[in-house]
Amino acid sequence: MSKIPAQQRPRSFWPDLAEFFEAFPSWANLRPALGSHIIRVEDEQKEDSYELRAEIPGVDPDKDVDITVRDGVLTIKAERSETKTNGRSEFSYGSFTRSVMLPPGADEDGIKATYDKGILTVSVPVAKAVEPEEKRIAVEAKK
Repeated sequence: MSKIPAQQRPRSFWPDLAEFFEAFPSWANLRPALGSHIIRVEDEQKEDSYELRAEIPGVDPDKDVDITVRDGVLTIKAERSETKTNGRSEFSYGSFTRSVMLPPGADEDGIKATYDKGILTVSVPVAKAVEPEEKRIAVEAKK
C-alpha cells in the first residue's frame, strides 16, 4: 500500500464516475471514454523494492497479459474476451490498461511478475534512491 494515509491519498475521479455510468445500459458507449477499462492497482514501496498488484481476474496470463517498461513507465495491458451467454452479464470485456511511473532507482532489467487467483504482482528492485543533481543552464543574451 502507499504510505500516504487513506484520507489524504489522491483518488482518481474518472473511474468512480465510470462506475456510475455502468448502471445505465443505454450509456454503455460512454464507458471506454470515461476510463472504466482501467486496471485497478495497489502499490507498495518497500526498502529495496517496489511492488504493484493489479486486479485482472479471468485472463490467461500467458496469452492475455502484456507488461512493458519504457523510460521509467511500467504498462500493463490485458484482454478479456467475451463469452456467449443466454443470461445477464455484468462482467467487463475488452482491453484493459494501466501505466504507472516507477520510483527513482528502479532496476528495469530486474522486474518480475507473477499471477495468482486473478491478481498480477509485479516486483521491481529499487536501488537506494539518489537525489538527482540540480543543473544550472547558462543563458546567453543575443547582441
